[in-house]
Amino acid sequence: MGRLQGKIAMVTGAGAGIGRACMRMFAKEGATVFGVSRTQANLDESLKQVTDAGGTGSVFSADLSDPAQVEAAVNACVKQYGRIDILLNAAGVGYSHKLVSEGSMDPIDTTPIDKWREIMAINLDSVFYVSRLVVRQMKQQKSGSIVNVASIFGMGGAPDAHTYTATKGAIINLTRSMAVAYVDDGIRCNVVAPGFVKTQMVEMVLGQLFSPDNPKLIAPMGRPATVEEVGYACLYLASDEASYCTGTVLCVDGGSTGRA
Repeated sequence: MGRLQGKIAMVTGAGAGIGRACMRMFAKEGATVFGVSRTQANLDESLKQVTDAGGTGSVFSADLSDPAQVEAAVNACVKQYGRIDILLNAAGVGYSHKLVSEGSMDPIDTTPIDKWREIMAINLDSVFYVSRLVVRQMKQQKSGSIVNVASIFGMGGAPDAHTYTATKGAIINLTRSMAVAYVDDGIRCNVVAPGFVKTQMVEMVLGQLFSPDNPKLIAPMGRPATVEEVGYACLYLASDEASYCTGTVLCVDGGSTGRA
């Protein structure tokens, strides 16, 4: 029997990267997965990977920075499956977003106001919009597990991408507050904080950060994480194996935050 057998898991950011990996891994462990992301074609590919491996689930296309579309997605999940046992908030953008949105990953003195609002909406507002509705459902059930994907850059400073780092720091403290607020409702709320992960989001800078001349510049392990390595951390916190974990921040960073 899988670790998530019989659970209904809603996964945002399910069209790529960590979200897609968690769709596959959660389904493999017995969950029925409900994937949400903006691009239908990417969602279809994620669902195909799930079903090809013998898993079950469905997908829903929505812009998670739009509260009306979020409400439609959550309602669709509850209507189809009757409950939401697990919520994984993995939707968001990172360093590569500057290629399509100039100034969005700048330090604050050169970040346009509209780019601040854009990244806040995608990375932080989406977590708020989804979580507030799913918490209401979980309170009715008197059970649930919420895992929010943040970043080690929500725990320390960075020379650029200041809006991004602000969103990730906010996600960490929001999750801690939720953990305290909803513990008596049987809801656990935790954070996975990755370091650099081998995804399209940071692919453009991985060669510099993990160069053959100095591969341990960023992480003592000398390489970025795989999406599966981050997914295993999400799986643990989502499962009943982590029944005494709430308000936890689990770093998956190859030793980056352990360096003095």
